[in-house]
Amino acid sequence: MNPTDYDVIVIGAGAAGMMCAAQAGQRGRRVLLIDHAAKIGERIRISGGGRCNFTNRNISAENFLSQNPHFARSALARYSQFDFIKLVQRYRIAYHEKTSGQLFCDDSARQIIDMLRAECDAGGVQWAQPCSVHSIEQIDDNGLRFELMTDHGTLRCQSLVIASGGLAIPKLGATPFGYKVAEQFKLPVIAPKPALVPLALATETLAPLEALAGASLDVATHCEDQPREFREGMLITHRGLSGPAILQISSYWQMQEYGGGKKRPIVIDLLPGVNAADWIAPHRHSKITLASLLAEHLPKRFAQEWCALHNWTKPLAEHSRRDLDSMISTLKSWTLMPAGTLGYAKAEVTLGGVDTNALSSKTMETKTISGLYFIGEVVDVTGWLGGYNFQWAWSSGWVAGQYA
Repeated sequence: MNPTDYDVIVIGAGAAGMMCAAQAGQRGRRVLLIDHAAKIGERIRISGGGRCNFTNRNISAENFLSQNPHFARSALARYSQFDFIKLVQRYRIAYHEKTSGQLFCDDSARQIIDMLRAECDAGGVQWAQPCSVHSIEQIDDNGLRFELMTDHGTLRCQSLVIASGGLAIPKLGATPFGYKVAEQFKLPVIAPKPALVPLALATETLAPLEALAGASLDVATHCEDQPREFREGMLITHRGLSGPAILQISSYWQMQEYGGGKKRPIVIDLLPGVNAADWIAPHRHSKITLASLLAEHLPKRFAQEWCALHNWTKPLAEHSRRDLDSMISTLKSWTLMPAGTLGYAKAEVTLGGVDTNALSSKTMETKTISGLYFIGEVVDVTGWLGGYNFQWAWSSGWVAGQYA
């Protein structure tokens, strides 16, 4: 074989790309892994506060958003979170579990990068980095199907895997490369959007909330007219809303526009798990204020400012029945319409991507171009916050690595 010819070339040395390259190499394939960045796995390195939330114990296809919600089932079943946990254990990487099944390294995310690098070494994977790919052409030359013009010259391969990621965190090198490749080969792309991202509020909505900036509280969030609810922390910022509960619901808020839909407000339950009517009833005729009562459940400053915002500052006994009904309704369904998001710079991942209808869920190969695969974030599969997107990278990368 010519030194510049490979069985498999993988573009993108992130989570999905390294997993795929390692698997293909360990099958005996001659693999080249290309990345335009000088450092590999930067998204892994910074994740989870530097400790990498590498998967979640509680994963199913229900934890992912896609125009085809069933697409992820096959890959997730064939290489599950438990398979990846076994790999982590084999490398004796100590880890711990946080809330909701989230698993983190005890020490450093660097251990996951080193593990993937070692797995690639075990498969004899070759590396080209930093190396930009300038063009890709289809060829038909003794089993070789693709020719790439790169910084390292002309490279050819039988199977080409695109693992170039989405548009989130551009400072780490995110580009639309994968979407452009899809468009070149006439594959449909679901319009990308920032996901798991803080939400911005319009000036007129934000101004009255200025005194609440910095407040952090436990809430339940959902999009109006949608059942999916997340109970986690929320942070009010000088630009809008953040915190895990907001990042989670932001993906669903963004998804409303697909298919010609219209975005609806988000609804915030300030007293999740509490029956507000029953909770207020014993104090209906007392001199206590709603703010004092709320301070039992919410930060005192937030309770005071939020009640002042709604002009509910008198003792409860002095409020009308209509006021009380409004208090109860608003506490359980505080409705705000975001003006947008804080964009890709603050987004954890990208919503949308290569249309799954163009891919085989069994192999991740495109249905129309033999030997062309798309895996990881570049595909229209987006997980919840909490290790789900890494698991999609491991699962889709592993699957493609069995066939590429």
